[in-house]
Amino acid sequence: MTDTVDKAPAPSVPPEQIKAIPVRHYGRWVAGAAVIAIVVLIVIAFSNANINYDIIPDYVTDATILSGAWHTLYISVLAMLLGLVLGVILAVMRMSSNPVTSTVAWFYVWFFRGTPVLVQLLLWYNLSLVFPVLNLGFYKDEMNQVMTPFLAALLGLGLNEAAYMSEIVRAGIQSVDVGQTEASHALGMTQGKTLRRVILPQAMRVIVPPTGNEFINMLKTSSLAYAVQFNELIKRAQDVSSTSLAVVEMYFVASIWYLLLTSVFSVGQYYLERRYARGSTHSLPPTPLQRLRKNLRAFTSFRRPEVTR
Repeated sequence: MTDTVDKAPAPSVPPEQIKAIPVRHYGRWVAGAAVIAIVVLIVIAFSNANINYDIIPDYVTDATILSGAWHTLYISVLAMLLGLVLGVILAVMRMSSNPVTSTVAWFYVWFFRGTPVLVQLLLWYNLSLVFPVLNLGFYKDEMNQVMTPFLAALLGLGLNEAAYMSEIVRAGIQSVDVGQTEASHALGMTQGKTLRRVILPQAMRVIVPPTGNEFINMLKTSSLAYAVQFNELIKRAQDVSSTSLAVVEMYFVASIWYLLLTSVFSVGQYYLERRYARGSTHSLPPTPLQRLRKNLRAFTSFRRPEVTR
């Protein structure tokens, strides 16, 4: 008979720690170096160009340039309001069951989206060649007196924008579930009240982002109004360059103002989108200040040396 001796369990050996070796992305380094080289070459080329950079800060706040920037902002806001109001009407007409109204709305969108804005501006500005006198029965005047550069720019930009806004509004309305409309009708709400109180407030989440992009694009498209002699930013910059002979410098000044205006409204668009995103997402996207603080914390934690014990 053999005695069995209980053996103590062998001590457990911890598994070997995995050494993670990061993958080398040499393509990123090559692409980054190529981009930096291109940027350096562009900077060197413009630094050696025959451009008087010293006068650019002086003309940024010139009275003529400020007047052009104001007219650019003024015509952009008015044209965008005209396009938004008319776009909502066209979107409702396009979705109507009436074949006449839907066909007219479709033809409007087809025409104004299919022709260049510059051509539309010139057509409005030269309307007096076709209709020398405007006679509405209760009002009669020469077309040259009626179709001013301001009115030609407003109609050319606003009516063109209405075609794009109608498609944006239509897409926003169609994004709302059909059950919302059916529930509103079951409660006794009319079609118009359902559209105002139920459909459009929910569709704003889809409508607002592209509308902000359209307005920023309108700020730049308004530069085409110089062709109808409207005193916007490009026209005023050309007026200054004709006397100062600083042609390229004035275009740099105009570019600075366009960048400033678009940057300001881009920030406003971001906060407007963030407001309409409430309730649709669990967490709102961070604001620019929150992103900056997060990046600074990440940078400081990366630079702080680790303490080993």
